[in-house]
Amino acid sequence: AFRRKETFGTSGTRMKVRFFGGYNMPDVDDADLLSEAYAGGVPMGGDLLGQEGEAPSFIAWVAKDPNSAPLERVQIIKGWVEGGETREEVYDIACSAGELDPATHRCSDNGARVDISDCSISTGVGAAELRASWQDPDFDPEQHASYYVRGLENPTCRWSTWDAIRAGVEPNPDLQPTIQERVWSSPIWVTPVQQ
Repeated sequence: AFRRKETFGTSGTRMKVRFFGGYNMPDVDDADLLSEAYAGGVPMGGDLLGQEGEAPSFIAWVAKDPNSAPLERVQIIKGWVEGGETREEVYDIACSAGELDPATHRCSDNGARVDISDCSISTGVGAAELRASWQDPDFDPEQHASYYVRGLENPTCRWSTWDAIRAGVEPNPDLQPTIQERVWSSPIWVTPVQQ
């Protein structure tokens, strides 16, 4: 996997992510999703060559760490260069609660909360896994672009908040008391058709 660049990283918890791109991708509910995705596309870390007049499809699949908070959302982040400047656009593509707003490409708040007095988290909110198929609504077939997946957990206490509770003191007011652990895939690089 490392030599193929099919890797991912997390902020600490052990979430898992799979990410594929291609032009003939399977349905996300396909029983043979992984084998079909490998056969019909490229995995994270791969190079995807453009096809005349066709936008690629992407499949993202994130699974939670069984010892951590449920998932809140999955995003695809697109990067490109325009006029010598790097650009980035974030698209939510899978939500644990509510529908995706097509105008803003954002999930609604799923209602997950943290009780700062004891760091307990909301139960019954969030997902064990999220997966989705997605196409870039702003795809430019003449533009080099990269796409990667980011999965976010529901909020949890940061370690400094846990330490403050154990010590019987107030958390440091200069730090946010909660964080959202996340996972990142390696990107898929899309190269346009040569003219």
